Amino acid sequence: MELSISKETLHFKKPARTSRGEYSLHEMYLITLTDKATGKKGTGELAPLPDLSCDRNAYPDISEVRRLAEKALPAVLNGTWPDDMLSYPALRFALESAVAEAKDELSIVNSQLSIAKGKVSIPINGLVWMSSFEDMLEQVKVKMAIGFRCIKLKIGAIDWQKEIELIRYVRSCFPKEDLQLRVDANGAFSPEWAMDRLNELAKYDIHSIEQPIRQGQWDEMARLCKESPLAIALDEEMIGINDPKEKARLLDTIHPQYIVLKPTMHGGISGTCEWIDLANKRGINSWITSALESNIGLRSIALLAESVYGPNIIFPQGLGTGQLFTDNIENGVNIEGANLVVEVRG
Repeated sequence: MELSISKETLHFKKPARTSRGEYSLHEMYLITLTDKATGKKGTGELAPLPDLSCDRNAYPDISEVRRLAEKALPAVLNGTWPDDMLSYPALRFALESAVAEAKDELSIVNSQLSIAKGKVSIPINGLVWMSSFEDMLEQVKVKMAIGFRCIKLKIGAIDWQKEIELIRYVRSCFPKEDLQLRVDANGAFSPEWAMDRLNELAKYDIHSIEQPIRQGQWDEMARLCKESPLAIALDEEMIGINDPKEKARLLDTIHPQYIVLKPTMHGGISGTCEWIDLANKRGINSWITSALESNIGLRSIALLAESVYGPNIIFPQGLGTGQLFTDNIENGVNIEGANLVVEVRG
């Protein structure tokens, strides 16, 4: 395989705001592999999130990315990953994506029978970013008009009573039979008063809450998962947990109802599948979401979701980030109604 690397920057249409801050730029490395025998190319996206990924500072320049990629590539071509490089999940995702595409993209979906006219269609949730009350309400109305019946609200950055007022209003307009509501706190709650807020949220038929308290508080999170009136999904909690034994220990300690997986942060394609397998054995459900990737990464994540859950996906996946950018890369990825549609290349 011939390796080439470029650095790209995309621009958000408006800042993507979470309880940890906001993003206005998306900086990434694109790793392209070319099969010298067939000429077939595959591209993967290397884009750890600056304030969150465990390997956020591991890729200062193209020369270091190249060094690390050349070190890991022989193992990836053999379907493995070097044991001494488990702390590089973003690179793992990029290389595994590029190899899968360069070899045969069809091989990473369940079967060609699940592909309708060369396309994969995946139900997704509508993501409503933190903003003012008025703007968040308008985002909900737009998503519903498009056809979304699962909406995820980012919470924890504006006044709590305003957020509850928004949730109350949304639920008064759309009962649970018509709309599944998810919320994501990104660790914004304190363990001391998290249960009070979970009890308040439970009044409005919330499907689940992602990461109510900051990661690393396993005993407190285990208590919340045991006592909460609504389901809890782990997200940030799994970042930096790359050893299979440690993954199992986390799941056995906390016992969450769900895990939410971002391949860029949770071990690439193979590491994400490892998490899902461990969760399934413990009766823990899951879904896959993006970590603000461009259409390059989004394509690979969508095909992974199809491979793992398709063709009958139960939970809408978190794959609606491609429309966030003013200058995204065309890559056969589009949102049609409440579905992400990917053109599969044979």
